[in-house]
Amino acid sequence: MEKKVKGFHPGIQAQLTLALALLLALCLGAVWFATSNLLQPVYNRHIQEDLTDQARAFLSLVQNFDGEICSRDYFSLTVNQDFLTQVNQAIADGELDVSQSCVDLFDSTLRAVTYSENLHTCLIHGNSARLGDWRLGTRDTVLALRLRQQLVEEGTLVTTLTDEDGASQMVVGALTPDKAYGVIVSTDLTQVEAAGEVLQWMLPLIALFLLAVSCLLAFLYSAWFTRPLKQLSQAARQMAQGAYDTPVEIRRQDEIGVLSRDFNQMAAEVKRSAQLQRDLLANVSHDLRTPLTLIKGYAETVRDLTGDDPQRRNAQLDIIVQETDRLSQLVNSVMDLSKVTSGSEKPKLTQFDMAQLCQQVAQTYQAVCQQNGWELVVQADSPCPVTADQAMMERVLHNLLGNASHHLGEDRKFFLRVIPLPEGCRVEVEDHGPGVAAEDLPHIFDRYYRSRSDTGKVGTGLGLPITKAILQGHGFRFGVDSTLGKGTLFWFTALKEAKK
Repeated sequence: MEKKVKGFHPGIQAQLTLALALLLALCLGAVWFATSNLLQPVYNRHIQEDLTDQARAFLSLVQNFDGEICSRDYFSLTVNQDFLTQVNQAIADGELDVSQSCVDLFDSTLRAVTYSENLHTCLIHGNSARLGDWRLGTRDTVLALRLRQQLVEEGTLVTTLTDEDGASQMVVGALTPDKAYGVIVSTDLTQVEAAGEVLQWMLPLIALFLLAVSCLLAFLYSAWFTRPLKQLSQAARQMAQGAYDTPVEIRRQDEIGVLSRDFNQMAAEVKRSAQLQRDLLANVSHDLRTPLTLIKGYAETVRDLTGDDPQRRNAQLDIIVQETDRLSQLVNSVMDLSKVTSGSEKPKLTQFDMAQLCQQVAQTYQAVCQQNGWELVVQADSPCPVTADQAMMERVLHNLLGNASHHLGEDRKFFLRVIPLPEGCRVEVEDHGPGVAAEDLPHIFDRYYRSRSDTGKVGTGLGLPITKAILQGHGFRFGVDSTLGKGTLFWFTALKEAKK
């Protein structure tokens, strides 16, 4: 019984729309958080690493220079022009990039050796008259001296300078191993701060616009996504009312498309099952009606007319017994099919010789063949060990041989063959009868199915379905080949080793 749940429960379309809108909102919130809280630190970290690389590259030139970089007396400073030439060459070769920074090189006396200013305003040295020139150490400002002293004392320098106008610059310093020289590099931070402020102002407006657009797109997408599900639901309701000819149109190749194909296949199987159920009622009622009518008629005859005539009475009672046996056979066949198809009767696997089993089954047909002028030709000379349920395989052989005996041709012969295979063997039962039409072959193993040529023949119509269920339970391949006017061949393959 379906249990009703109270409360509001949105459909898949509403859930998808809400989920996509929430996902976009989370993404926009993450972008806003990153812009507001992470942009400046990440950018500062990047600038710090870049300035550190510049300082190390400059110190590498100092350490690798062969000769004195500068000479100094009390009144004057002389810088080796070869060193300045080497620095300019490194800049030209791309080994050193100081195009957006201010560089300050000093010696152990904390006085400047040379410096280069590539910023409009260098907070370390103050405003510069020219940009890009390497000049002698005449810019020993109080701030520059303080930064140099801090670098020498602490061995490293990373700080940010801000002037009264709000301009910010990052400063990074490094020393040579012998502390004979040190270098300080700085660059502007003002642009990223302004960009961060602009983004913080613009992001809420962008977020609102994107959220509105995303809600519309999410609604349209969810409507497109759930359309085949709605079609499946409508088709299921129609099928529940008995309309099985309502296939779902398949336009997609994803999981929903697979579901639609499976639904159409299920609808076809349900339709076929419903038809088989109707055929079952018609066939069983027909098969039951005849013996029941005969039993009732002869029983009334014995009661009313021939009760005192032993000969006629016994003949009529024999007919009643025969018809009762037919009813019992029909009921037993239905029960056997139900057991096999439901899985309640599982195969008890043993290893035996299929050729020997076929010979044993064929011997049971010798008497009936002699009585009716038939000939059963057995071709099972080579041993064929297989793993299967021997009793079930015997039932399969009886069903196939019994079916073949009802469709014998003019030669009155039918054949039983066992052909050895590397994986086991192939068993064939062949007759030279009228054959089966091509349109009937796909249904030959269906329950109660009878082709037009079988109409009126003896049998319950359950032998081949039972055979099919047993072979499927073993995992054996099977089939039927037939040509009108030439005969029919049923076959199956048995395996040496059971499938795991």
